[in-house]
Amino acid sequence: MHRVLKEDYRILHSHYRGHGKTKAPNNPDSVSIQNLADDVIAMMDACQTEKAILFGHSMGVQVVLEAFRRHKKRVSGMVLLCGSHSNPVRTFRGRDTLSHMMPWIRKVVDGIPNISHLLWRKLIPSMLAYRLATKVEINGRLIQQEDFFPYLEGIARVDVRLFLKMLSAAENHSAKDILSSIDVPTFIIAGAKDSFTPMSLSVDMHKRIKKSELFVVEEGSHTAPIERSLEVTSRVDAFLLKHFT
Repeated sequence: MHRVLKEDYRILHSHYRGHGKTKAPNNPDSVSIQNLADDVIAMMDACQTEKAILFGHSMGVQVVLEAFRRHKKRVSGMVLLCGSHSNPVRTFRGRDTLSHMMPWIRKVVDGIPNISHLLWRKLIPSMLAYRLATKVEINGRLIQQEDFFPYLEGIARVDVRLFLKMLSAAENHSAKDILSSIDVPTFIIAGAKDSFTPMSLSVDMHKRIKKSELFVVEEGSHTAPIERSLEVTSRVDAFLLKHFT
């Protein structure tokens, strides 16, 4: 940001349980959206941060909305990027096919955990996965391979069974009921060609959240913040300066 906000702000970056620098939980079932939302507040407590503008991408949108539900007084604003208020598994590519497949996928992974883990670690951060992603979701004309591979590498480091449990947690969660009660500045960013959390979901959130603003990234997919990073950053800066200076 190019100007000073009302207060001195610092960036806190949380890692979900079993992601990044955070160890996998002893109880794999402890990755509900509610638990992840409470983790955000626990991190704020540890960093002696009373209030924050919460950012969330993809499933992180559900986490941020749940944090608002459970800890409203700790949230001064929200930036919701390429996400949904409810069950994103049901809307993948505009169908609920993935939702119906999830029980079978979990059954296969649980049946051959070692092989599943090995394949996950090897195939996710590979050129094959990258090329498949450009065919299925991401915009290969906009994204740079070197920018997207850290995303794949991060996913590959997560235990595949834990990853599936988190998908199930997102599948069983909804924050739709609180959208009309949100009273803090909220910026919603959508990818016009996002097939995982379609733009229509962001439009719906925008209609339901009174103080929200919506920005649609043209040609952007589910990874629009990487594909149009300068444009997205500029818009976020403008939002923050507008509401927090």
